[in-house]
Amino acid sequence: MNEMMDALKAVTLFNGLPPEQIKALAGIALPRVMEKKEEIFQAGDEANGFYVVMEGRVKVYRSAISGKEQIIHVWGPGDALGEVPMFQGSTFPASAQALERTRLLFFRRDAFRSLILKEPDLGMNMIALLAGRLRILVSQVAALSLKEVPQRLAAYLLLLADTQETDTLRLDMAKGQIASYLGTIQETLSRTLKKMAEQEIIQVHGREITLLNMDVLESLAAGLEQL
Repeated sequence: MNEMMDALKAVTLFNGLPPEQIKALAGIALPRVMEKKEEIFQAGDEANGFYVVMEGRVKVYRSAISGKEQIIHVWGPGDALGEVPMFQGSTFPASAQALERTRLLFFRRDAFRSLILKEPDLGMNMIALLAGRLRILVSQVAALSLKEVPQRLAAYLLLLADTQETDTLRLDMAKGQIASYLGTIQETLSRTLKKMAEQEIIQVHGREITLLNMDVLESLAAGLEQL
């Protein structure tokens, strides 16, 4: 119980909750382990609960009839997923798959709803999380619809640098998955990375990328400079 409570304190959704509320959450959490490429839920499944990532990474994606996959976002430790359709009492609008061996906590809709009625502060945290999630999705839509691939890639690298707090980045997905996330194809992504390297904006070593010129990257991301 203590280990689970410590883990729940690090979850964005539960930030700032007092120990008694964290304990109550731990009491209704159901641990689940998903292996790499295992489906957590699929689009159209009943949203009878939501998940919190404790360890590992999960991609949320949609598949077109043609088979093409569009990655909507990748969630890691401390992130919640599936909470919106759960509260709507609807179905999951997208699918979720483990990118690696992943530990999750599952919160059933009925149990969580009963708890949130008793603890209104939990509801306020949920509102704040959903507002932040909306900003992320709006930004991604704008990036995919209004920017060229070099701009999208530059913005993605800057986001990784901010998240990992270093100029030497470890790519968090395979290149094919990054291409899908950026709304392009792997060949175009590889060409863009090569061009950035040739212009000494970045240095590529396998799945590690060192950012050499932050000013140019920021100008590219803002659309103020062309590659």
